[in-house]
Amino acid sequence: MVAALVGVTACGGGGGSKDDKGGGGGGKGPGFNAGVEKVASPSDKKGGELKFIATQEADSWDPQRMYYGFAWDFARYYVRTLVTSKPAPGHESAELVPDLATDLGKVSGDKKTYTFTLKDGITWEDGRPITAQDIKYGIERTWAQDKISGGPTWLMQVLDPEKKYKGPYKDDSKDKLGLSAIETPNAKTITFKLAKPNGDFLQMLALPAASPVPQDKDTAEKYSLRPFSSGPYKFESYNPNKSMVLVRNDKWNKDSDKVRKALPDKISVKFTTNADAMDSDLIAGNYDVDLNATGMGSAGRQKALQTAKGNLDNPQTGFIRYAAFPKSVAPFDNEHCRKAVIYGADHTSLQTARGGPQAGGDIGLNMIPPAVTGHDGSYDPYNLKQGAPDPDKARAELKACGKPDGFKTTIAVRNNKPQEIATAESLQASLKKIGIETQIDQYDGAQSSTVVGAPANVKNKNYGIIVFGWGADFPSGQGFLQPIVDGRFILDTANQNYPELNDPEVNKLMDQAIAESDPKKAGAIYQEADKKVMEGAWYLPFTYEKNIIWRSSRLTNVYTTDAFNGRYDYQALGVVK
Repeated sequence: MVAALVGVTACGGGGGSKDDKGGGGGGKGPGFNAGVEKVASPSDKKGGELKFIATQEADSWDPQRMYYGFAWDFARYYVRTLVTSKPAPGHESAELVPDLATDLGKVSGDKKTYTFTLKDGITWEDGRPITAQDIKYGIERTWAQDKISGGPTWLMQVLDPEKKYKGPYKDDSKDKLGLSAIETPNAKTITFKLAKPNGDFLQMLALPAASPVPQDKDTAEKYSLRPFSSGPYKFESYNPNKSMVLVRNDKWNKDSDKVRKALPDKISVKFTTNADAMDSDLIAGNYDVDLNATGMGSAGRQKALQTAKGNLDNPQTGFIRYAAFPKSVAPFDNEHCRKAVIYGADHTSLQTARGGPQAGGDIGLNMIPPAVTGHDGSYDPYNLKQGAPDPDKARAELKACGKPDGFKTTIAVRNNKPQEIATAESLQASLKKIGIETQIDQYDGAQSSTVVGAPANVKNKNYGIIVFGWGADFPSGQGFLQPIVDGRFILDTANQNYPELNDPEVNKLMDQAIAESDPKKAGAIYQEADKKVMEGAWYLPFTYEKNIIWRSSRLTNVYTTDAFNGRYDYQALGVVK
């Protein structure tokens, strides 16, 4: 269960006339953070070309295969789901609203059966109605992991935990709709039967993986090259790693869609490889938005802060940057040795290494970030907010763990993440002052699932400290916390529970929270789990990540969302004031 990764893609479109330009070409921006927790430049005017640029391609444009967060955001142009994130700024976007369905579903008394009725007037780009069978078939494609792998597998775990279904391409039934956990008695009704209650099931149905696909348009591995549209835009052209153009889908029925504004006439994406040149292009007004939204580079950021601060937003991304302490590597099997590292670290220095308060984020206090329901900003058990190390407490913990003179260990860090390397160096310098000697092992970031994600390798390489980051597939404790703290999620490869934490009490709290359908009540239970994790000193949070992102002067309806990791709600954007 990899988090919705922040990819770095480039998208494109041509230059355009002078008055059709982006950022610098359209006059002054509406102000720093004008798009955070509120809407910058509201407008309902249609027309024009919205121009994205990106340095990272999507992992896939196939809705069942995509896992990059920016692709999920962009997908709302051509993908509709039964329910979707509310088109609203900030944390309000974590709420769900009906999309293809008439409401948020009828739930049975035992909370294991969900039934939806489809709206009238929902159509494919060829004018055919979207049916319950289309939705079921689209969801079934996720089971074909041998053929079209890559996307989230939450629905497989909830609907078919024993993995009995083999996917539509190996389905023996005549209509290829053999997944028994989903029933479609007619074209307008779809029913889901869960193995056990899950309070986040609607969040899973809001992911692109739960979108419809018409069987006669499914090209399996090639579907990413030309997905069939259920939304307001359709693919006109796509040249992988170069460019993509979407145009209006004239068969889309606005009356059936209360979510999407569909303001631009055309949406273009230009993919590039030069991040600094991309930032310069944005500042010059040649493009409107960085599709990947991973934040401007240091040179572009400094220039923009000096000359065009009114075009910048500085949102929380929902990610935590942290260090984890695997218990399989001595002496981190001892709680006091783990606490010694937490007290010995210089938290302001770690924040600076990440880019400082704006480009890096706020100092992390515990393991649930502000964007996730259950966050408690007052819970700071190690007094990290003040920023300085506490050498006296660190030495007392070293004494308590039987290592009064310190010890030696290895910090594992990805070689393609300069900020992570900088945090490892900060940690190395501050720990040296209390007698903990560390060496830094930089490994190939593309191989993380078999390097730090393989507990046997972690133990073999003596990786006592793993520097990493994490963001949720959806903003709940299940989406964020479970993969990194639940002992039942420890895997031989692609493991994300780096401390190898397997505390029956934490696991039990996870089960209780997941079964709770009230998000606030569930959030309180996730808080309890977070406290257990922090008391055990399994993680050292560095920062609640923030990015500085560019908003061109001609953009309208601009607001950042918790649902899409601090990115703008792409479907809302317009370019005509």
